[in-house]
Amino acid sequence: MRKMIGVKTSGILLLMLLIFGGNILAQDTFPDGQKIPDWFRDISKPNLSTLGKQYRLTDYEIVEDSTLVQTEKIQSVIDKASASGGGVIVVPPGVYMTGALFFKQNTHLWLEEGAVLKGSDDISDFPVLMTRIEGQSLKYFPAVINADGLDGFTISGKGTINGNGLRYWKAFWLRRQWNPECTNKDEMRPRLVFVSNSKNIMISDVHLKDSPFWTTHFYKCENVKLLDLTITSPSEPVKAPSTDAVDIDVCTNFLIKGCYMSVNDDAVSLKGGKGPFAHEDPTNGENRNILIEDNTYGFCHSALTCGSESIHNYNVLFRRSEVKNATRVLWLKMRPDTTQKYEYITVENITGNAGSMIFIKPWTQFFDLKGEKDIRKSEAAHITMKNLELSCDIVFNIVDSDQYGLSGFNFEDLSLKSDKGAEENTKAIKGVTLKKVNIRAE
Repeated sequence: MRKMIGVKTSGILLLMLLIFGGNILAQDTFPDGQKIPDWFRDISKPNLSTLGKQYRLTDYEIVEDSTLVQTEKIQSVIDKASASGGGVIVVPPGVYMTGALFFKQNTHLWLEEGAVLKGSDDISDFPVLMTRIEGQSLKYFPAVINADGLDGFTISGKGTINGNGLRYWKAFWLRRQWNPECTNKDEMRPRLVFVSNSKNIMISDVHLKDSPFWTTHFYKCENVKLLDLTITSPSEPVKAPSTDAVDIDVCTNFLIKGCYMSVNDDAVSLKGGKGPFAHEDPTNGENRNILIEDNTYGFCHSALTCGSESIHNYNVLFRRSEVKNATRVLWLKMRPDTTQKYEYITVENITGNAGSMIFIKPWTQFFDLKGEKDIRKSEAAHITMKNLELSCDIVFNIVDSDQYGLSGFNFEDLSLKSDKGAEENTKAIKGVTLKKVNIRAE
C-alpha cells in the first residue's frame, strides 16, 4: 500500500509540475518579456448589492419616455448620491433620454436588463467645455457619460447606452458632401463614454451602441477593464463615421476581454497626441501594457490600430480572438507631422478574415506641420504576428517610405489564404523574420 501511495503521489506531483511548472517555464508575458501582472487575471465584476445605496431613477420623478430629455433630473440624482457619500444610479427597464451626464467620486452606473439610457440627438444638450479629442486638449463637446478624476468608477448591468447617432451621422455626411475637407470635429457631435484622469475603472456587460462619434474614450487613465461588452454601430444604410469602439489615449494597464466589437471605424485605437511638437506637450503621452484578448470582431476598419493621433505605444498584446470582417487586422498609421514610436506589439492566435493582415503606410489625412519644413520621422520595431489563421485579400500591405523606419518584425506560424497567393511585401522592413509562413491562393 505504501508503495502504491508513493507511486500515486509521484504521479500527482508530476502532473502538478507539468501544469504549474510549465507556466513557470513559459510565463504569461508582455511582448518585452515582462510578466503580465495578476491584476489582468482578476475579471470579477461589480455586484449591485455591493455598490452602495441604490438610487433608482424612477424614484426621483424621472419617467420612462424615449422623447423627453431629462438631463437635469438625472444629474441631480448623481449629485444627490455623491453628496450622501456615494452610491449606484440604477436605470430600470424602459428608455430614458439625456444629454451630458457627469459622474462623481463613489458614484456608479447600473443598467438593468431592458434599460436604455438614450443620448439626445440635439447638440445643445451638450455644453462646450475643455475636454480631450483627436489628440488635443481643447474646447469641444463632452460625452453622454463623463467621469473625470475618479477612482473606482463602474458601469455595469445588462442594459444599453444608446448614442442615438443617426441624426448626427446624416448631418456629417451632408456636411462632407458640401465641404469634402471638413474634419471629424467640424460636424458637432458627442462621444458616448469619456473617462479621464481616472484609475481602477471597469465597464462590463452593457451594450454600447450607435454613438454619434467615438464610442468609448479613455484619457490619462490607469487600470481600466472592459469586460464582456457589446459595442456596435452600423456601416449601412447610413455609415456611422468615426465611431471607434475603444480609444485608448495616454493610458497604462488596460484590459479588453470577452467583448464583441463591430463599428464603422477602428475597433481598438491607440492614441496619445499629434503634431510636430506633440512630444513636448505634457497633455500627451504613451500607452503602456495593453492586453486585448478573447474578443470577437464584426465589421471594422481595423481590429487594432496604432494612430492616427499617437506618440508612443509600448507593450501591446492582442491575442486569442476571431476577426470576422475587418478591413485590417493590424494597422500602423504613420503621421508625417508627428514623431511616433510603436514597439513591442504582438498579435497572436487570431482566426478569421480581413482585407489585410498588416497595413502600414503614411497617414496624410488632415496633417499639419504648423510651419515646419521637415516631416517628422517615425519608427516601428519589435512587432510580432504569430499563430494566425486568416483569409486575406493582401497579407503584407506595407508601403516603403522615407518617412519611417521599420525593424525587427517577426512573422511566425501563419496559415493564410490570399487572393495574391504567395506574394510577400516585406522589403521595407529591416531585420524581418519569416518562419513557417504558408500563404496559398484562394
